Amino acid sequence: MMSVALDEALTLRARGELVCACQQVSIAADLFARLNSKLILACDCLADRGRHVGNLPVVEPLKQEFFRGDTAQGAASWNGLLHHVLFGGRSRFFHKLKILSATVEQLGRQFDRAAEEITMGTSVQPRDAWNSLDSLHFDLNTCLREAEVVLKSFLRALPADLMPALAADLASPVPVRQAKVRQRFSRATA
Repeated sequence: MMSVALDEALTLRARGELVCACQQVSIAADLFARLNSKLILACDCLADRGRHVGNLPVVEPLKQEFFRGDTAQGAASWNGLLHHVLFGGRSRFFHKLKILSATVEQLGRQFDRAAEEITMGTSVQPRDAWNSLDSLHFDLNTCLREAEVVLKSFLRALPADLMPALAADLASPVPVRQAKVRQRFSRATA
């Protein structure tokens, strides 16, 4: 739904319907925050449960070229560097989850900031803010796919008796950090 809301906002902006585009950005920011919180929880759950698993899956480092923005590319570069320095597969597994979680959290803060600038009409460079939203969305989606691969690999290594506890952890409610976006239609920007 977040992708749909953001795509609709970008389409409305391209048509010059700025008020409606700002409303859609506000919706996208709220949905981004929800997904963000749940993805961070999932990474944390995998790390917590991974401490009780002897045979963790082998993970590959994040690939810098899979991301668009500086934040995610920097995290991927750092993960790639440490992947070759860390000796054990366990360390690599936990480090990848930590990097994913931290990257997702930072992407969320940046998305909130850009969305607020757009909806409040305070952006000095509105075009850059809109492009930033698209790039941050792309990078969050890439982090989601990376976490999905780690989860699937982890599920194959997880003993059956630990499966219900992981399922309960992943299903637990997350306190959702509301996006700080406030709508103000009188100062809508292109």
